[in-house]
Amino acid sequence: MKSFKKLLILASVVAAYNSAYAQNSYSGYFLDNYTYRYEMNPAFGNSKGFVSMPVIGNFNTAIRGTLHLSDIFYKSPDGGKTMLFTNPGISVSEAMGKFGNRNKIGTNNKINLLSVGFKGFGGFNTITLSASANLEASLPKAFFSLAKEGISNKTYDIHNMFAYANAYASVALNHSRDIKQVPGLRVGASLKFLVGVGSVDIRFNEADLTLGENGWTARTNADIYASVTGLRFEKEIYTPSGNKGGAPREYVSGANLDDGFGINGYGLGFDLGAEYKWTDFKFSAAVLDLGFMSWGKTQWASTDGTRTFTTDAYTFSTDGDADNSFDNELDNMKDDLSRLYQLKDMGEKSSYTRALAATLNFGVDYELPVYRKLHFGLLNSTRINGAYSWTQFRLSANIAPVKVFSADVNVAAGTYGVGFGWMINLHATGINLFLGMDHTLGTLSKQMIPLNSNASFNFGLNFPF
Repeated sequence: MKSFKKLLILASVVAAYNSAYAQNSYSGYFLDNYTYRYEMNPAFGNSKGFVSMPVIGNFNTAIRGTLHLSDIFYKSPDGGKTMLFTNPGISVSEAMGKFGNRNKIGTNNKINLLSVGFKGFGGFNTITLSASANLEASLPKAFFSLAKEGISNKTYDIHNMFAYANAYASVALNHSRDIKQVPGLRVGASLKFLVGVGSVDIRFNEADLTLGENGWTARTNADIYASVTGLRFEKEIYTPSGNKGGAPREYVSGANLDDGFGINGYGLGFDLGAEYKWTDFKFSAAVLDLGFMSWGKTQWASTDGTRTFTTDAYTFSTDGDADNSFDNELDNMKDDLSRLYQLKDMGEKSSYTRALAATLNFGVDYELPVYRKLHFGLLNSTRINGAYSWTQFRLSANIAPVKVFSADVNVAAGTYGVGFGWMINLHATGINLFLGMDHTLGTLSKQMIPLNSNASFNFGLNFPF
């Protein structure tokens, strides 16, 4: 990797490798005979034991965010080529009106390599081996303002620009049971053993830029923690032009991955849950992923606190024909960020520990007395993960008209806007097949990429016994 831009996207490379936080299908939380309800609340048990089809027993992939592809790309007025939002033909007010103060984007992918469920020990038990992937990013509005307006403004405050990805596999042991002493109460817990592949934590906490006569005066504060086997930072010497930029200085310009990926972390997690039935209602609550991941050797780059310096390296033009045009050379801006922040290589840390992103689920399910095969559920889910936190409410209608079939439709609203979800579940003798989406796909680009950043897909094939 020869440039800092590769380090900025290394998080996505790590996440795409194979493993991270579990993504679950919230559409199935209240659905009768949905095999994997226990992953959203460990108190939920199944009526039958099961064995999953390897790899496709519970396949999940999802993208969510407040930053959408349609915010970045525009169709030209003549219907020809696609333009970036930085194109001079797009007004500043139109482009910037689509960005919020904090713009989030994330992707979650999960594959259950193998799952087994069985009755025993006074309750229901599951053993799950899974590989997941997670990538999150949060970008401030000022970042897009700088890209759009270039040097038309004299000051920019680019603070709280973050990106995070990690990759790990997990073995989860779950047990749930009814509490005979309290009729209607069921509780459950999961113990998860985690094996990490890699983690990249990028924290651009602050970049106050003021345009002067000879370049930018930058006040920066940033850290990068890269817990990836074989990764080493690359360094360059920046020599400011003129006599006001200071002496030549070394800075981290990128990263190099020499030896490929390997195991570089271990962790432990817990899920706790409860469900209580009262007349026609069921109340449920769960907390997922209480725990930590301890990574091994970690490369650390930092501004070493807040520092102020002058640089003439970071320039930008909205002229489509300029050498440093955003339209023509997006790489230039990414490379320039390394010279803007000018992080120092702080050496290697022997370990780096980070808490898992906990999720809280609270639900209430109401069974219709006049038609017991129909029930309605309201679920609140909240992810507690710093800059990447989110919450949503999901209202669903669930029906099981016959023993071998159940389905639901639902509407969600929260941090990432409003979405429509659904799930169908076939559970005949010896086979269980389900298919669903928490956020139904909207308009797609020519490359079959959703223009809206909220989309998900859940599929699974299992064999009950």
